[in-house]
Amino acid sequence: MTDSVFSIRPATPADVAHIHAMIVELAVFEKLEHMVVATEALLHEGLFSVRPSCEAIVGEENGEVVTFALFFHNFSTFLTKKGLYLEDLYVRQSHRGKGFGTQMLQRLAQIALERGCGRFEWSVLDWNEPAINFYKAMGADVMPDWRICRVTGDSLTALAERG
Repeated sequence: MTDSVFSIRPATPADVAHIHAMIVELAVFEKLEHMVVATEALLHEGLFSVRPSCEAIVGEENGEVVTFALFFHNFSTFLTKKGLYLEDLYVRQSHRGKGFGTQMLQRLAQIALERGCGRFEWSVLDWNEPAINFYKAMGADVMPDWRICRVTGDSLTALAERG
């Protein structure tokens, strides 16, 4: 049996189908599949248009894409520096427990430092104890006093149209 080879690289347009499939897998895992409206075309546009909204890295085991991380920059007014925000990190179920998630987070931290970011942040569902424990073990602070506020769909339209 040969040793497994794992490598991380920036996503390319050829990875869009793999990333999209893992987004759907992630949504099923989080019991949020009813919220997925993403298509490969929209994902391609978000990642590779003239003005991309986000970036992604992928992890390959022996040439097979088995994990992805999708991220973008935000800005901290307190630090007056940009930050790196991780929207999603997913490792396919059959490839978990091999340290790939750790390596992906390490690479993202390196990217944040290379780009002069003052923060590297992400969210985690409060019921996902394995992920919370993993993130804490990686040195992350789970911010107990912060809650995500979201306006989407009809509520977003209504807010925009308020007098």
